[in-house]
Amino acid sequence: MGKRISGIQQVGIGIPDVHKAWKWYRNAFGIDIRMFEEAAEAALMTRYTGGEVHARHAALALHMGGGAGMEIWQFTSREPQPASFEGQLGDTGIFICKVKCKDADAMHSEHARRGIASLGPVHSRPDGSKHFYLKDPHGYFFEVVESNEWFGPAPYGGGVGGAVLGVSDVETSLKLYRDVLGYDHVVMDETAVHPAFAPLPSGGQTYRRVVLKRSQPTEGAFSELLGGGEIELVQAMDREPRNLFEGRFWGDLGFIHLCWDIRDMKALGQELEAAGFPFTVDSSSSFDMGEASGQFTYVEDPDGTWIEFVETHKIPIVKKLGWYLDTRTRPQGKPLPKWMLKMLRFSRVKD
Repeated sequence: MGKRISGIQQVGIGIPDVHKAWKWYRNAFGIDIRMFEEAAEAALMTRYTGGEVHARHAALALHMGGGAGMEIWQFTSREPQPASFEGQLGDTGIFICKVKCKDADAMHSEHARRGIASLGPVHSRPDGSKHFYLKDPHGYFFEVVESNEWFGPAPYGGGVGGAVLGVSDVETSLKLYRDVLGYDHVVMDETAVHPAFAPLPSGGQTYRRVVLKRSQPTEGAFSELLGGGEIELVQAMDREPRNLFEGRFWGDLGFIHLCWDIRDMKALGQELEAAGFPFTVDSSSSFDMGEASGQFTYVEDPDGTWIEFVETHKIPIVKKLGWYLDTRTRPQGKPLPKWMLKMLRFSRVKD
């Protein structure tokens, strides 16, 4: 069959309090659908948690308008650690989470009305779309970006639309993000001092900035919900970057991983290994997240950033009715019917 990319599934966010953080994200972005939530031990992640099994509480939240989700993640067996230094734009790792919107000017104004401070004005990108930046209460950076990829109505906000990753060398990073994951359409490739970066730490320096999208459509059960998204690679030209998770565990404070929803993990693994990115973690078969199940793996990008892949096996459609979907019984390249995915609205969390 060969691998199929259904889209970016979620960005993992390590925070000190799941419920407090998610409430803020609901208000800021409208990401209010609970795909799953559970407390458990991260038994397979000891490679990245000091050789010990640690407990955590995690929730996967989505937006019914479409886009990827947020896996809001909290250690419960240890105090999650912040970085020992203030991260700068271009430091290696996931520096900014992109969130979709339909109208950046309107979203900027609505944030002001809600008391959510933006970092500077709305800027235009080379493709004509507009965007702006903000920080959450934990100091994590978000970029609100206009998108034309939508699954359903989005009266406020949108789902995750990708990420900004600091890399030490763009060309080396393209071997994973372009050559294997298919982000081969160049929206922007400029080396300059970028005015839009001005409000970000070290934003006045020179950066190579490469924004990538997929030229081929995503495929698979969740492709229409997740969309293709975009990856932005940022390379600092004036200094040597530091790793944002230097000396820390996976799951500590910050953006901990970027996850893709895929089909045919075996084929993907063979392609990744041939490209020099072997699995470093592999659940091997089906793992159970309580309300969802599947197979997950991890690789490291050339700078050690954690990239996760999930082959979803079971998801709750209407949990209250005990209605779960086994995706393995369906045609693998075909998206799920919209009416079925729209039933996820019954899992909305209201404030």
